[in-house]
Amino acid sequence: MGWWCTWGFCLGLCLLLTVTQPPSFPSCLGCLCPDHHTVNCSGQGLTGVPDSIPLDVRRLLLSNNWIPWIPSDFLVLYTDLVYLDLRNNSLSQLEPGTLSTSSRLVFLDLGNNNLTEIPSGTFGESRSLIKLRLGDNPYLTMVSRDVFTGLTSLRELELERNGLTGLDVRVLELLPSLNMVRLEGNPWLCNCHFAKLFVWLTNNQHKLPTGLEGIDCTLPLDGRRVPLSLLSEDSFRPCHRILTLADYLIVIFSGICVSVAAIMASFFLASTVHCFQRLSKISKGDEGEGND
Repeated sequence: MGWWCTWGFCLGLCLLLTVTQPPSFPSCLGCLCPDHHTVNCSGQGLTGVPDSIPLDVRRLLLSNNWIPWIPSDFLVLYTDLVYLDLRNNSLSQLEPGTLSTSSRLVFLDLGNNNLTEIPSGTFGESRSLIKLRLGDNPYLTMVSRDVFTGLTSLRELELERNGLTGLDVRVLELLPSLNMVRLEGNPWLCNCHFAKLFVWLTNNQHKLPTGLEGIDCTLPLDGRRVPLSLLSEDSFRPCHRILTLADYLIVIFSGICVSVAAIMASFFLASTVHCFQRLSKISKGDEGEGND
């Protein structure tokens, strides 16, 4: 009887452990899959994106690996993906459109990588994207001015501790839902190209977690680093007297138009005078014949 009770207790304990233990899926070998829609492959020493990910995955964690690139068709099949973590890998570039095929993507972390630029078309029109992390990419020096076009739901954008010396203010102006942006830790250069961005930052300090205090820039004349909080719009007043390339093109185009108009007017005036002279000669000739 005692033996039977002991056997029954062990059987019950095994059944209990089987029920409470997270399920293991054949397609998650080497990764953790706590549920049917989450795949956690963080810290697995991966050098490429796994090809055994379930098609119905919603949360995909690939952080802390050595992944150097993402296949351009990687997200074509994962239409349910809403959370993608690629933090702390070896990504150096993103092919345009790679991340735009997942229309339901809400969270994307590309921080702590080796990205050098974010080109146009990288995200397409990912209208569901709410949070985008691009910080801690020390070689990131260029963000295309229209790269975030179409991200109408984006609320949080992180661009801190990159290699940005300047940023077209239209990058931020094209985000109607933006309520938090991180820009501290970049080697900003306070030249005339930075003037418009400075005005935007001054008017949107409530969107900066650390305010202007956490952002500084290099003065072009003496190379000193100064906090933006010590500057004002008057600091960029000399820039108002400097013509940009667009200004020069407008001036040149206007000059060409004026020159062409002057030439046409001169030609028209000369033609008119010539006609009047011919008419005058004809009239004099007719009067002479009448007198004869």
